[in-house]
Amino acid sequence: MDVLDAQFIAGATTLGQLPPPARSEIAFAGRSNVGKSSLINRLLGRTRSAVARVSGTPGKTQEINFYRVAVRDSERDHEFFLVDLPGYGFAKAPLEVRRRWRPLIEAYLGGTPELRGVVQLIDVRHGPSADDHRMLEYLAGTGLPTLFALTKVDKLKSTQREARLAEAMRDLGVDPEQAVPFSAVTGEGRDELLDSIRSLLNEES
Repeated sequence: MDVLDAQFIAGATTLGQLPPPARSEIAFAGRSNVGKSSLINRLLGRTRSAVARVSGTPGKTQEINFYRVAVRDSERDHEFFLVDLPGYGFAKAPLEVRRRWRPLIEAYLGGTPELRGVVQLIDVRHGPSADDHRMLEYLAGTGLPTLFALTKVDKLKSTQREARLAEAMRDLGVDPEQAVPFSAVTGEGRDELLDSIRSLLNEES
């Protein structure tokens, strides 16, 4: 699947600010320091002119951000919303803002029929955290298809790589085909993740 264009559409801190839904939406979730913005930019081919804001401060994304993405595959051209959820965990955001995140995120995830699935990011260096497991329990309750992107694989030594990947997948309880090792630096995993997203988008057609 080729990405033709990607544009920021809106940021929402309340349900009333959510834009009209696209025909299909894919959400991205993960801890505040998991490298979500960097992954999104690499996935969309926007490493030189970033579409998702990257910050050195965990928790910088304090709203649900919507990006309209135009893609082309062998079957058709179509558009979907890539939805960047606020990072959870030790986000350095005001307490009142963090209190609003959970009901906003849960209302979006549980109340959007157009949502085709969630890409859950896990830092492969450390494996799933307690916050990650709580998120996965919630996602399991929604029944949403979930893909796993194991980020920052470029930061592992070659002697660590296979062991850390296998450990993360055992902890998550998923098969290897459900998880994609990903590097926003080298681009490893980009094509595989795009293919997985294409499968989710084509299921509804």
